[in-house]
Amino acid sequence: MEARAYLGLGSKVHGMEWRERDEAFEARPADGREGVPTSTTAPKTAAPVSRTPRSPWSVPFRLTHLTALFVALAVMTTGDANRFHLRAAHAQVSLVRVNGDVTPVYYNDGDTWRALGGRYRNRAARLAGYNTLESYGPVHQWGGWTFRELYVNAKQATLHARRRMWNCDVDAAKVDTFGRILADCADLRNSQVRRGLAHIYNIGQPSDRVDILAQREAMMRRRGMWAKGVPAVVLTSLHSADERFDNSRNYNRLISSLDGLSAKWKHQETYEECEEVCHRHQEVPRDEALRIIGALRADPTTTDVVAGYEDPYLMVLLNEYMTPLPRPDEDIEYPAHRVAHIFADDDGRKAVQAKLDRLRQARQIRSREVKGACMIYAKFRRRYTVKPKPACLKL
Repeated sequence: MEARAYLGLGSKVHGMEWRERDEAFEARPADGREGVPTSTTAPKTAAPVSRTPRSPWSVPFRLTHLTALFVALAVMTTGDANRFHLRAAHAQVSLVRVNGDVTPVYYNDGDTWRALGGRYRNRAARLAGYNTLESYGPVHQWGGWTFRELYVNAKQATLHARRRMWNCDVDAAKVDTFGRILADCADLRNSQVRRGLAHIYNIGQPSDRVDILAQREAMMRRRGMWAKGVPAVVLTSLHSADERFDNSRNYNRLISSLDGLSAKWKHQETYEECEEVCHRHQEVPRDEALRIIGALRADPTTTDVVAGYEDPYLMVLLNEYMTPLPRPDEDIEYPAHRVAHIFADDDGRKAVQAKLDRLRQARQIRSREVKGACMIYAKFRRRYTVKPKPACLKL
């Protein structure tokens, strides 16, 4: 079998081309406190750059296509060609530096890949610290978005992951509940989050501060999934109570929009195929929120803590504070009304927590229940293997 047939006629290995526009975005210095813009004005569009067409015999061209040939031959000679050629023939093969070794991979979506060669050949990897929206169909909705619009965002995350060579650290001993190895791809994670193509996600603890700041920037710039609203929590998975025999621990997963802390929304509900399930969260009315933020800025114990933080960002903080997250199974504790870990130090966060607790106990914070993040339900096998595909997952 030809290398071109293995890779797909006319396809090329992504990750060998570094685009000036992307490098400028990743490397640009941020203006404002701790790398976050203080203005929400969208940056001006740069003028198009004129480029001279590459010669087909230039060094970058030869390296790219020779790499594609070597990837194909390496996989074919391992005896795995029959297993992978159908998938690779219809998808882009990308390159990732896994523990420093260049490895061919296939991205299922924006936060998972499968190694096509190298030390972890045949292994699937879940990329740690962030989550992209589900790409098996138009199943997410919140704010002003439609289900189809957020489906486009999920597909954009996959394409963005495929377009460059990223760096991943892998420890084969660390796996998730599906047996996938956990890969720490910090540069890809930061790039996806900053573009609003992913949101931060961690189990048992908040995300790293650099990732929290990246998400704050995306929200304040209204990039990607945050362009039409920010829910207090993101609903990322649905599980109907009839999916398994022992459903006593059945849950849906919720993730903080601010610091990525994950929680389990336990329930005993049975969902129908294509049913829309929404999480209801609390929203503090705008005028009320601005009054409370003003109190935080005026209080000597919190004035320095909230300095530099944008009002819209602190409004999300108030909405999440008034929306109690379910307590997780993990061995961690947090109050029912929780202040997310967005501040530079924990003492500052505790000061804000104490101030908001006093206001709430004095009934000086009003909120109303509103529709939050929603998902469309379909059983796992109906998403990927059983045909025909549910009507709600078709475009």
